Amino acid sequence: MTETGMFKKDADQKAQFVTAGPNTLVKTTAWVVMVIAVSLSLYQLYTAGVVALTALVQRSIHLGAILTLTFLLKPAFSGVKKNRLSLWLVLDWILVALSIYCTFYICSNLSDIFDRQGDWLYQDRIISILGVLLVLEACRRVIGIFMTAICAVSIVYAMYGPYMPELIIHKGYSIERIATTLWLTTEGIFGLPIGVAATFVFVFVLFGAILETTGGGAFFIDMAYALTGRFSGGPAKASVVASGFMGSVSGSAVGNVAATGSFTIPMMKKVGYRPHMAGAIEAAASTGGQLMPPIMGAGAFLMAEFTNTSYLTIIKVALVPAIMYYVTVLVFVHYEAKKFGLKGQPKESLPKIFEVLKQGLHFIIPVVILIYVLMANYSPMMAGFIAVVSTLSISILMNFIRWISSGRNEKSIWAFIAAELRLLVKALENGAKNAVMVSVACAAAGIIVGMVSLTGMGLKFSSLVMDLSFGIKSLAILLIAGASLVLGMGLPVTASYIVLATLAGPALMDMGVPILVAHMIVFWYSQDSNVTPPVSLASFAGAGIAKASPMRTAFASWKLAKGLYIIPLVMAYRPLLGMGDNYELLHWEVILTMITTTLGLVAFASAIERYCLRKATLLETGLFWLAAAGLLWTSYWTEAAGFILLVIVLALQKFYPGTRRTGQPSMQP
Repeated sequence: MTETGMFKKDADQKAQFVTAGPNTLVKTTAWVVMVIAVSLSLYQLYTAGVVALTALVQRSIHLGAILTLTFLLKPAFSGVKKNRLSLWLVLDWILVALSIYCTFYICSNLSDIFDRQGDWLYQDRIISILGVLLVLEACRRVIGIFMTAICAVSIVYAMYGPYMPELIIHKGYSIERIATTLWLTTEGIFGLPIGVAATFVFVFVLFGAILETTGGGAFFIDMAYALTGRFSGGPAKASVVASGFMGSVSGSAVGNVAATGSFTIPMMKKVGYRPHMAGAIEAAASTGGQLMPPIMGAGAFLMAEFTNTSYLTIIKVALVPAIMYYVTVLVFVHYEAKKFGLKGQPKESLPKIFEVLKQGLHFIIPVVILIYVLMANYSPMMAGFIAVVSTLSISILMNFIRWISSGRNEKSIWAFIAAELRLLVKALENGAKNAVMVSVACAAAGIIVGMVSLTGMGLKFSSLVMDLSFGIKSLAILLIAGASLVLGMGLPVTASYIVLATLAGPALMDMGVPILVAHMIVFWYSQDSNVTPPVSLASFAGAGIAKASPMRTAFASWKLAKGLYIIPLVMAYRPLLGMGDNYELLHWEVILTMITTTLGLVAFASAIERYCLRKATLLETGLFWLAAAGLLWTSYWTEAAGFILLVIVLALQKFYPGTRRTGQPSMQP
């Protein structure tokens, strides 16, 4: 062989190594991620429905697996690639090993840790510091620098309390006390937030992932189109209904936009909706998914634990306000369609309702089972376990029936079993991956909650809100809404709710707001960062799919989601949640409040859009504003006056022609 040929052979071998190396590395990492994710999902099902473990053990194993997935899936920085051997990849695997060891340390020394509370060993302190740093790094990778900075500031505040301003001064704590409190007790990282994430939330996230993987998402979207596609602006109304269906089980606004928006936004644009409005409608509708029972993101479970209220009570009182929110969005969507003369889709181009039900009726069965077991007073964790098992069982059974009815000609029994196993593994893997952000957010929020509890900052912040609001309830609520918007720019919804509930919730309770109402107000306002500029993640996701201006989409979604800001104010003053001062069910007051609030929201939407049955004149617009103010006010007399004004303006719209007649477009899109 010539020298040139030898060099060519060496170069070819090196090229093969360079090509094969990254591929092998990627495949190995993907295999490890799959094994850990599937194992975590199975572990969560086991602890949810078979054997309950000690809280610290159950939560630490969960967090250890979540940290491992984080460091394997999320690069240290945006430019770092995980498909090649590098110093960053070695660092990631070191972090994985440390995460596993820190978890193993708790599980293997549990009794000793309980025995020496406060009398810590040297290795206890080292493991605790490492554990806290691992959570901070995972938070930085998954959520971002903003929340990581808040966690770091809370630790610094706990350390240097004596040097703080007089309003927030405290005695200060050592690094040992801070780290061990956060890592070796249930007062910090392994406190209530991660406890909820590692039990109720994970099981329901897994339920949503299995439903989506087995085809439930497509079924709900088709069902929404079959029900609403014929009406004016049909795809937009289908988007609202589909997002309500999907959001009620997925609980992620941005994820909901990505899942349903890929279908609904192009169809909205096709029938004439402006791109930014199509993205805004999907964002506003998807945000409502986190307010809609039975899952409500992680909020319902956290609220149940924070308020010591049954999960069933939470979803009962949350249902009506969530429906009101969707009614408001639908009204805005309807007005948009009427103003621009947007028609529904032809009946023949829509899915047939009976065909949709025939193909996917079995997806409704797990939801019905879930509602039944919740009504039967099963624990949420057991209810989620039953929902997951029933979804898998029904899906496999229906696929088996289809395989039998096809004459078994398409594939053998072994091929059928292999396909079902692949589907099962994919669903379990997706469930664990979908839970990473919530669990990391809850673990990081545990740092903040732990430091707030240790330093007594909660009482100080509550006093500050009381002072700034001068004891005026509505002003305090507006301050909390502003704080939630700022926090929401860098925190996920779940973390924002935990922080606000810890800091601001007590202020509302000090003003006489019942604890459940206070938490519901805080929870609603924690959603506003999804649709409120300048940082509105759901709106930006919708803008990306619609190929529209992100800020224009954000402002449009902010308008559509106005119920998100009004309804919590009504909760504070009226028994919208079915509770009076002494938690008595005031049936007639509740029904009256529901009616007047819904009418007030319709009047409010009409005033903003300057449209109802037709384009409103200036006089009619003013009457709509006055009717909305009266119906949303707390006095029965103002509600009666608002109702009369609404009847008058509707009569004017109906019988007085105005400047444009109903159905005639008022402007060009």
